[in-house]
Formats: sequence, structure tokens, C-alpha cells
Amino acid sequence: MVFDFLQPISTSVEEFVATLSNQTLGKKVVFHTQTDFPVLDNIAIAIFTVNEYRGNNKNNSDFSFDNFRKNFYSLYPGNWNASIVDLGTIEAGASVEDTYFVVKSLVAELIKKGIIPIVVGGSQDVTYPMYRAYDTLDQMVNVVSVDNRFDFSKEDKVASDSYLSKIIVEEPNNLFNFSNIGYQTYFNSQEEIDLIEKLYFEAYRLGEVSNNLSIAEPVFRDADLVSVDMTSVQSSYSGNFKTFNPNGFTGKEICALTRYAGISDKVTSFGIFNFNPNENEVVLTAQMLWYFIEGFCFRSNEYPFGTKESYLKYIVPIEDEELIFYKSNKTERWWIEIPFLTNVNNKLKRNTLLPCTHEDYLAACEQEIPERWWKAQRRNIL
Repeated sequence: MVFDFLQPISTSVEEFVATLSNQTLGKKVVFHTQTDFPVLDNIAIAIFTVNEYRGNNKNNSDFSFDNFRKNFYSLYPGNWNASIVDLGTIEAGASVEDTYFVVKSLVAELIKKGIIPIVVGGSQDVTYPMYRAYDTLDQMVNVVSVDNRFDFSKEDKVASDSYLSKIIVEEPNNLFNFSNIGYQTYFNSQEEIDLIEKLYFEAYRLGEVSNNLSIAEPVFRDADLVSVDMTSVQSSYSGNFKTFNPNGFTGKEICALTRYAGISDKVTSFGIFNFNPNENEVVLTAQMLWYFIEGFCFRSNEYPFGTKESYLKYIVPIEDEELIFYKSNKTERWWIEIPFLTNVNNKLKRNTLLPCTHEDYLAACEQEIPERWWKAQRRNIL
């Protein structure tokens, strides 16, 4: 049983939670303790930590997630109705592959139960087994990474800076789209940037997103798996001065992005990686997780469409095409329809409606084809 590999929270955390106010988050969560394992019936979110940092060539033995848990469970929940469990920690296996196997199996099991797994800790290559967890779900997967690097590598290995190569080339290939939020050009070779374009993936520079955070919302709305690398945050906000980064997202910006991820009806797994759980980074990490759950509790359940009666339909003739947009009466969010070729894999049917912005609609009215729509069309043909 995959749950047997989970280590309970420490006695120190148990004792700390016992001293908290009844209004805090710690008193609203069911824990995997030394004596009890939580019942997973009617649970919406399952949090677990992963002590696997070998992808960053770091020794695992010095890390504890007690500081993270104490910070997170000291926070007060909003007007939330989501039932949450803390399943404890997956400790590093004898090999990295052993850890991957447990993460993959656990994430797959939780998703099948209709529970959103939140993976906290480890280097970002732990995203890879999260992606592989979708192998048994018979669907194409959209991965969104908040990161200042693309994490490609020509080397045949999985590490924190090369896991994406493995996702792209390894069978079974269930990746429909990869989107990067916040890359910094000087951290990425021109070859990597060209490859993103060649594969019709999406990438948004740090400055572009910082100037207008709302452009990231449709990207998250179309994601299945969201992976956040804490090195994408300015060191002055994250508290990470060992791997110093003078540029990156501010604390406010990264929390807004994780809220976008949470509010997306389509996101079914979420991870925060590459932080030191013994240092000051735990404070911001705890708040990021709070904002993800806040977003989750305010999901509008608009995707997939049950009926189109509550949407306004707009048809825009452009060149030899008719672009069909839908606007929700409930949230005023926009989608654009993607026509499919008849020989396209049936697993892609779920992608016939692509989230977009009001600006995309206005651009189409000016005879400009939205870039996201164009790239999605090209991916369908490949």
C-alpha cells in the first residue's frame, strides 16, 4: 500500500498544533500522526512533504519540515469549506527512482479519489513523477511551471535543471502543452528558447508577467499540473540568500500566481519545490500554499462546460477562419474554440475550448490571431 511509505508528522508539530487557537488552520486539518492515519473519504486536498533534494545535489538528512508546518498551521483560514488532510512526509528512498515511484503512486491514487495532492519540498525534478502519475488516467496533460529556467538538458538524467527533457521525450508521451511563467532570458540558452518555439510551447518572461499578472490567469486555467520553483522569487522576498537571486517575482506576485493556480477548475495537482525547509523561506512558502487553497475554495466550476447556455457566444471572422469566443456570464472569463482535425487522438477532445483573455477577443476584432490559439492549432497538427 503506497500510504505505508508516508512518515507521520513529528511529535513536535503535534504538540505545537495542540497549543494553537481553535480558529487557526492547524485545528481544521486532519493529520497523519504517530497513532492515526486520516480517513480519506470526502477529502478535497491532501498535503504531503517530500524530502528528496538529490536533484540539486543536496544531502537530504539535514532537512525537517517542522518549521514549514508550524508556520503554515499558525495561519488562519479564510471562509473555506474544503476538507484538508496532512499525510506527512515521503522520506528519500535508497535511490532517487525509489522516491519517484512513491510520489507517482501516491499522486495517482489521490487524483483517482478526486483529491488534489499538494506536494511541498524536494527539488523540482519531483515534478517528473507527478507528471507520470497521469499515465493511468487516459488524458493529455498540460504542465505549467513557475520558474526562471526551462530546465531542459541534453543529458540523459533527471535532475532539478533537466527534468523537463525527460517529460518531453519519454514514452508514454501524454504532454499536450508546457507553459513557463517568469523565465529570465539570461538563465536560458538561445537553443532552449528556440526549442520552446519549435514545439509551440508557451513561455512568458518575468517582466512581461510582472507588468500584467492577469496574462497568466488563462494559462493556469488550462493547466492540469502546476509546479512552482522557489528560485523564481527574489531572494529579498523568499529569504534564500544561499542561492542569491536579485531578480524574480515579489512575495505579493508569487502569492497571486498561486491563487490563480488554485482557482483554476482544471488543476488537479500542485507542487512547491526548491526551498530550504529549515530557513526563512518557509514563511513565504506557507503563505503561497494558503493562497492556493484560498483560490481552490472559490472555484466557479465552469470547466468543463456542462452547458453553454450561461455563456455569450461571439463569432469573429478573420482571414479564412471564424474564431468563436465564449464569455461566462458568471465570472466574465473568456474561452476560444479550437477546431480539431478528424484524425486527432480522442484524448485531446477535452482541449477543444482554450482559456483566453478579453484582450485576445479585442485583438481578433482587429484581425489579429491570438498567439495561444495559433500555437494550440499547431500542437494539434504535430
